[in-house]
Amino acid sequence: MASTLRHFSTNITTTQKISISISKAKSKLRTEHDPDKALAIYSAASNNDSSPAASRYAQDLTVRRLATSHRFTDIESLIESRKTDPKIKQEPFLSSLIRSYGVAGMFDQAMKTYHQMDQLGTPRSSISFNALLSACVQSRLYNKVPGLFDEISEKYRVLPDKVSYGILVKSYCEDGKPDKANEVLREMEKKGVEVTTVVYTTLLNCLYSKGKNEEAERFWHAMVKRGCELDAAVYNVKISNAMKQGPERVKELIEDMENSALKPDTISYNYLITSYCMTGMMEDAKKVYEGLEGYGCKANAATFRTLVFHLCKNGEYEKGYRLFKESVRVHRIPDFNTLKYLAEGLAEKKKMKEAKGLIRTMKKKFPPNLLNAWKKVEESLGLHSTEEDKEVKEATA
Repeated sequence: MASTLRHFSTNITTTQKISISISKAKSKLRTEHDPDKALAIYSAASNNDSSPAASRYAQDLTVRRLATSHRFTDIESLIESRKTDPKIKQEPFLSSLIRSYGVAGMFDQAMKTYHQMDQLGTPRSSISFNALLSACVQSRLYNKVPGLFDEISEKYRVLPDKVSYGILVKSYCEDGKPDKANEVLREMEKKGVEVTTVVYTTLLNCLYSKGKNEEAERFWHAMVKRGCELDAAVYNVKISNAMKQGPERVKELIEDMENSALKPDTISYNYLITSYCMTGMMEDAKKVYEGLEGYGCKANAATFRTLVFHLCKNGEYEKGYRLFKESVRVHRIPDFNTLKYLAEGLAEKKKMKEAKGLIRTMKKKFPPNLLNAWKKVEESLGLHSTEEDKEVKEATA
């Protein structure tokens, strides 16, 4: 513990000499997976004045990088060090610490921080209450949320708001209990608490995911009848369920969105691409991908993952490799399993140069905890290079 704390303080000392803006830190952190480098970037920007939202985003990104490498002691050191900041008396600032503990799945520390608010001189309201509930959900302790909701609101006399109830609904949905979530909706209506579109969307998604399609359709019509303001997110839930019905049904729903003066987003078109891929209509899927910019959208990692996977499934590994290179160019790289599938296919087709190039790129782009996984792929495909491995080892030492 002591050595880790010394390591953490050394990072701060060395990086305080170089100060960068939170905006620049956010940009760097999005593509930096090395936990030590991420910590150094955050430390260089953490003392700069910025909006709470920007600071929280940078802090959460740093915590995610550390959590991926199981650096939980460093996460605690980072968050606890923030408690000496004069802004700790501001509830939004303290709430960001609670949320960051949730991002790392460290709910006990989040709970401890909430109980420390009196000691730290921080007022309580629904802001910190919601942060605590969110931390519980992010820590995947869904069954604890209902008890926490009642216990904390009563003990500290906090009045739950529409966000609080929304988190409660989400916890029931994540726990596979849509009926309980529906009870919360009725309670909200009874108490005059606004039921937001986000809450409706959460429950609708839960019903579809549980295979309760008829109930989901009834709920959709009830939402419309209640005057729920439909948005792209709620339509996307409906579209995701329609993928299995074929691309024509997906296109129909996308047209419905447009007729409702809603703009389909990348997620909407990803579902259309997936539906085309599932029915073997790869050329049509490719046309949607190529037309994304014309729709005012940009391909994301899920877009590339879907296309690369199905190209590999069809044995079109070279096309998959070209698409992979495009994903690297725009910093929207598919997941490890998809790229492993591509590397294996390239090697099978004797495209050793491409397979080596893919693995070499991914050793630089993927987080350090996946280096061993890529090394195993190399060895299994007979692509292992002692010299390359030495370079990677030196770079990550």
